[in-house]
Amino acid sequence: MNRNLKTLVLLAAFLLFACAAAGVPQKPGPPSPSAAKLPAYEDVTGKAGIHFQHSFGEHTLSSVLEATGSGCVWLDYNNDGLLDLYVLSGRHLEGVTNHSKPDGVGATNHLYRNNGDGTFTDVTAQAGVGGTGFALGVTAGDYDNDGYEDIYVTNWNSAILYHNNGDGTFTDVTVKAGVQNKHFGVGAAFLDYDRDGRLDLFVGNYLKFDPAARKPYYSADAFAGPLDYEAESNRLFHNNGDGTFTDVSERAGIADPPGRAMGVAVGDFDNDGWPDIYVANDLMESYLYRNNHDGTFTNVAPEQNVAFGANGETPSAMGPIFADLHNHGWLDLFVTDVHYHRLYQNAGEKRYFEDTTVQASIARVSGQYVAWGDGIFDFDNDGWKDIFVVNGGLHWLVPMEDSLLRNNGDGSFSDVSMQAGSYFRSRKVGRGACFADYDNDGLTDAFIVVLGGRGILLHAKAPAAGPRNHWLTLKLVGTRSNRDGFGARIEAVAGDLRQIVENAPQSGYLSQHDPRPHFGLGQHGEVDRLTIRWPSGTVQTLEHVKADRILTVTEPPGANPAPPGGVHP
Repeated sequence: MNRNLKTLVLLAAFLLFACAAAGVPQKPGPPSPSAAKLPAYEDVTGKAGIHFQHSFGEHTLSSVLEATGSGCVWLDYNNDGLLDLYVLSGRHLEGVTNHSKPDGVGATNHLYRNNGDGTFTDVTAQAGVGGTGFALGVTAGDYDNDGYEDIYVTNWNSAILYHNNGDGTFTDVTVKAGVQNKHFGVGAAFLDYDRDGRLDLFVGNYLKFDPAARKPYYSADAFAGPLDYEAESNRLFHNNGDGTFTDVSERAGIADPPGRAMGVAVGDFDNDGWPDIYVANDLMESYLYRNNHDGTFTNVAPEQNVAFGANGETPSAMGPIFADLHNHGWLDLFVTDVHYHRLYQNAGEKRYFEDTTVQASIARVSGQYVAWGDGIFDFDNDGWKDIFVVNGGLHWLVPMEDSLLRNNGDGSFSDVSMQAGSYFRSRKVGRGACFADYDNDGLTDAFIVVLGGRGILLHAKAPAAGPRNHWLTLKLVGTRSNRDGFGARIEAVAGDLRQIVENAPQSGYLSQHDPRPHFGLGQHGEVDRLTIRWPSGTVQTLEHVKADRILTVTEPPGANPAPPGGVHP
């Protein structure tokens, strides 16, 4: 889409929504702070000892595979209370990437162990997680409930499930577990879709890319695009509880019709207690799979108003995230896009989403960029979740600035990028990104995967002036639920501030974020009431929880009657 056409679309959108209702009424949000009172992001990559170089197999982009990029994940693989970083890379593959300008012949994925002093150590070799494929997406979760986080990586034409051995090493159990994916895998997610206490696995597949078939294309596009290839089916693997999985894609209703998946998000959008799945598709309508509670799913994207853009346009969707951006008790949906992002506000009891991208002042920020990775978290801990967006060229290696959108608490967002550190004045060709509080100081940090470039670790620095806002982070330990507590919904009430966070860290573009639910509390020094609704049906309530700490909460066994056991398709 050229710039003139994008401008016309934006003007039309403004006219269309000029008189639209603002959606669910909101309490007045926090006042807009000065730059001195906002956290700032500092590039600490070299100081932290991270030397990651991404490769897409050559020096110039020549295929849709190379342009897709890679993701990253934060996980505590050694259970020391510090989040470690696992970053993916492509590589030169004979017969797949261009032979004339090869790059990354020996490129691998990298695992960096957090040393707890602001530095990291590359432990890829001893951990055994380098990989040999063209890596794209990643998800982490304890699929066998043994207390150690496992890793699943999607590659082009393959995948790897790394089982955590508990001694700092991993074993490739892909074949044994039955989770091979000989397709163009992208976004993936661990989730307990049937609530039986074991993590299942959803894999989004992109398209049927054939490197041997040289398809025609316009020179301005540089290479054949997604519509030049057939769509591909997604896959759902059910956890059998014995270390193996069963492919239930057909029976669950997610294999047909095929799509062109990019990012995957998991969240209970209708508040029925069961996890749903959103698949952001490229150059076609996206899918929202509603959980039917019987092991099957139904695509309800059209009636929920999240299949297309506000004007019925076909999206080029990238990174979807479910989050309650309005503090109204329902999960909203944010999706990055090659053209314009989309913010779908959950209308709650009305049972559909409203596209509020224009009213939220997000459209005008996104129009000049091509967006990929994203994160939703409360970067200034004022009690309202904000949006971090990673940008970069599509067909060409065009560097771009990233965007930080602060939640004003009234349904709108302000671009505070220029107030949040010099990093936002720099340009790079961004792709995946993962966000987490790696130094446990209550502020959310970031790692950015740069296409064909050096990765960037960003440390969030406390505001230079004014009192710091309070915060609370939870580490959930399931007993009857899956050990990670994925799917748990937490409500935190502090004074007149009420928030919900759903523990579903896999979201955005090819990446996974901090697995610990985080709450910004503003000037509240404690949470009056903390309510956790576990996937098992257990409801746990804590009162007068002190702020500014990481609190481990273990699911009480047998506290409440659990729902019927997991239903298998």
